[in-house]
Amino acid sequence: MGKVPPEQKINDLIFKELLKRGYSLDGKTRVWNIADSKLWYLTPEQAQAFLDLEGSKEYHKDVIQKEIDLINDSMTKILEKIKNEPLNVIDLGCGDGKKAALFIGKLKNTGLVRYCPIDISSYMVEKAVDKINKLGVGEVVEFQWNISDFENMGNITSLLRHGKFKNNLILLLGNTLGNFEIHELLYGIRSSMKDGDLLLIGNGLNSEDPKMILKAYDNKLLDNLLFKTLDQIGFKKENIKYGARFVNSRVEMYYTIMNDFEISFLGKKIQFQRGDQIIVALSYKYNQYDFRSFLNMYFSEVDLFATKDSAYALALCKK
Repeated sequence: MGKVPPEQKINDLIFKELLKRGYSLDGKTRVWNIADSKLWYLTPEQAQAFLDLEGSKEYHKDVIQKEIDLINDSMTKILEKIKNEPLNVIDLGCGDGKKAALFIGKLKNTGLVRYCPIDISSYMVEKAVDKINKLGVGEVVEFQWNISDFENMGNITSLLRHGKFKNNLILLLGNTLGNFEIHELLYGIRSSMKDGDLLLIGNGLNSEDPKMILKAYDNKLLDNLLFKTLDQIGFKKENIKYGARFVNSRVEMYYTIMNDFEISFLGKKIQFQRGDQIIVALSYKYNQYDFRSFLNMYFSEVDLFATKDSAYALALCKK
């Protein structure tokens, strides 16, 4: 049985998640599910691995460019919904800020704009702040809540809504919504909004062609990103094999364990068996009808823009 070398540093957060969640049985296969996007960005190396993925030719074509094209094609309609008044642009899961830059570039000359990037990764926030500062926006907010998960949205919006800045445009782009349980996240965001605030969502759709959906997930750079989660608890590349599958309206990204393996930490042991699977990421996909129906449950107005191949959608939601 393989074991983690004594000198290997174990990430206690990931280890505790495995202990807490345990495994379920799928037939005779033990399946460990630690799919939580917070675990993907614990280190600067992980954050940069995500940016490398976004910059890859295949992923950029299949995911990033679809969203950018939708934003550009819909920009006029989106701007019509935005009051010509001072505006907070709150960028949830900001990454390096390149999506927000599309809006800031259009809005900076129409009135006062204040940009607030929010990400679990300080590395990402620094990248976004640097990118938007170069555009000459009126103000970029840098405070303790920048480095945050989305559970603090109520605190963030209340702190920003002062002085001239009363209105919010919240960006939830890059298929971020698909990494969460949709109702929990939408309820939390809506609760942080006031009447008239806007939320712009970019998310992949279920095109009913699993092969097309999975194409974007058969990617060595995605494997490199997700492997870094398991690397922090002692796994090596030779211990596991990456895979992706489409089940229950979601893409599951997982690793199959190739040989028995044991992790000892904090006086506890976790024993993995050959053939076990560890799910490290989920990406939910919705058809256009269901996606719009979910959004209509939370918002008074929903404008939906979809790509011609129905693979990606942009939704502008007003409370």
